[in-house]
Amino acid sequence: MIGRRIFPPSPDMRAASTQSLTDGELFYAIEHGIPWTAMPAWETGTPEGEQESWKLVRFIRHLPSLTPAELTQMEKLNPKSPADLARDPRFQKGGHIHK
Repeated sequence: MIGRRIFPPSPDMRAASTQSLTDGELFYAIEHGIPWTAMPAWETGTPEGEQESWKLVRFIRHLPSLTPAELTQMEKLNPKSPADLARDPRFQKGGHIHK
């Protein structure tokens, strides 16, 4: 719901156009963002921040092979409305939300 109105729309991370990017290209996009899109830079300037970005690269690589159980678990974690998003402390601070 939250990302449905952004332009340009977010790409399907499972699509061949995304999966054909190198790990380095994905890492760069995560760290530095993509100008003129809703993709912000997540760079923290720390080794821990870089590790988190590399975890996102691995996650993006795994998306095409998500199991139904993994998808169900992920859907439970997604905010359902802007109010849910505002109440979630992981999103209030910005940055990475990995545990």
